[in-house]
Amino acid sequence: MVIDWSNTAVYNTIMSVATGIALLLILQFGRKLQKEEIGQIDSWVVGFAIPGFILTLTGAHMSLTWPLSKIGFPFDDIIFGEPVLAFGILLLAAAYLLHRRNHVYVRDEKLDARNDKLIAKRLQEDLPGLLKPLSYFGAAMGLALIAIGIAGVTFQLFAAPKEEPISGLLADYPLVEASFISLLYAITGLGAVLFPLILKKNPAAGLVKTVKILWLIAGIIFIAFGVMNYFTHIGLIINTMK
Repeated sequence: MVIDWSNTAVYNTIMSVATGIALLLILQFGRKLQKEEIGQIDSWVVGFAIPGFILTLTGAHMSLTWPLSKIGFPFDDIIFGEPVLAFGILLLAAAYLLHRRNHVYVRDEKLDARNDKLIAKRLQEDLPGLLKPLSYFGAAMGLALIAIGIAGVTFQLFAAPKEEPISGLLADYPLVEASFISLLYAITGLGAVLFPLILKKNPAAGLVKTVKILWLIAGIIFIAFGVMNYFTHIGLIINTMK
């Protein structure tokens, strides 16, 4: 297998890491908010904006230019590019809303930004209403992730070529990696579908716990898989260069 890498671009690596970090960051923000230990809102704004920018940039490029179609995997441009673009924009929107809330609290209402409990209480009151409209788009994309997961198993997608280290060991068993990645997409999507249901004053504890578990598992796997792919994708490029 020989690939002309000068005609394409593959950055599933940083996409995966940024996605995992963002999912875990959402969970950490929720935990800190619940414990009224939110700290400086500005730090959370930047924390969400960084992966948001990375995912928006890479997702937009992949969605608009279809770089993976040049090496025979056009469906991957949809599978990876479009959900990443959507998630990136949602993260940037959330960062902007947090920034605006911080401005209102500190500049307009003259609240003490160092008073964690006071700021956390105000955020607990305001965020469900602020995030609700965003969550509907997130839920729709969650359904899209589940659909991608079904497609992954149905058409046995995601199988790495033999030339790719580690992942390529399963090249003769495409259903194994197809099932793994499809399940990862599905649990991430299910969490997104349930997310609007927990944006209320007293959400059902079972739903909150379910979303936490789904995104905790997904976040860890996305990070681990992305980190591993920095090795495996470099190996794939070396093994398939002209």
